[in-house]
Amino acid sequence: MKKQNYELKTERINKAFQRLKEERPEKMETRLNLSWSNWGFGLESLEESVKRLKNAGIDYIELHGNHYGADLGYKTDETLDILRHYDMKVSGVCGMFSAENDLSSNAPGKRQAAIEYIKRELDFAHAVNGDYLLVVPGAVGRPNAYDDTEFERSVETLGGLGNLFIEKGIKAAIEPVRAAEVSFVHTIGEVKSYIEAINHKGIGHINGDIYHMQSEEAHIGEAILEAGDQLVNLHLADSNRGALGEGFMDIDTIIKSLYLIGFNQPGKYVTPEPLGPGGDPYPAMNAKPDKQKLDFLVNQTSSYFREREEELLSINRG
Repeated sequence: MKKQNYELKTERINKAFQRLKEERPEKMETRLNLSWSNWGFGLESLEESVKRLKNAGIDYIELHGNHYGADLGYKTDETLDILRHYDMKVSGVCGMFSAENDLSSNAPGKRQAAIEYIKRELDFAHAVNGDYLLVVPGAVGRPNAYDDTEFERSVETLGGLGNLFIEKGIKAAIEPVRAAEVSFVHTIGEVKSYIEAINHKGIGHINGDIYHMQSEEAHIGEAILEAGDQLVNLHLADSNRGALGEGFMDIDTIIKSLYLIGFNQPGKYVTPEPLGPGGDPYPAMNAKPDKQKLDFLVNQTSSYFREREEELLSINRG
């Protein structure tokens, strides 16, 4: 029986992965860096979150970018003390962009708020030795466009911060988000166009998210290959935005695609962010967490991911 188009694409990735295993086995020796994005943990203390992740064998954390004002957010010294105590490293900082700090807003004050917010998060990311700051070109939870020039406003606003990203040594990881949550930049192709329009050497990396990809891309594995060297972090969740292994997301093809682009190296991360279904996930950041549920999400996801990775690397067939 003739295969479906997505099956043919998956088959091409399977064959390429198998060839890489056979011809360049040294490319398989280093495992992917597993991190975790903690903003979905809500009002839980940072120490509780770090302890949970460490107990699950996770060595990196993507910290909630919660410096919404001068007196808000993680304190640098306290954060460093907790990280040292639990031997936890920071992969990056997850920037949060709502209508109140929207790079593309038609209200200049909102764009200025985005600039000040990014400056605070760059200072923090640098101080805690993070590698990237996640940036969303438009506001999350605002799927309807202001007008037909929000792309240009966002490009101008973020482009003005390019030198500061270089000065702080932090990568700008631009995230394409599904159309149900944001009004523009939904795909890897569109985020590349956005980066090209900014045209600044300080703005050049991508934060992918497989939950968004399943809505917007023709094939997640091919989208990862398209992102290539620009991909610095990949958010993970299953098809229902739950823990890995609880849905029908093809995790194996995603892992194979990551090995094909050489993602198993320092400075590149896979970062679970299982937030559950819904159009606007941001309310979770200010909610009281269900600790038993968080324990399950972390333990199930980390063990399933490592299980699938080892399974793929151990077998002699694609």
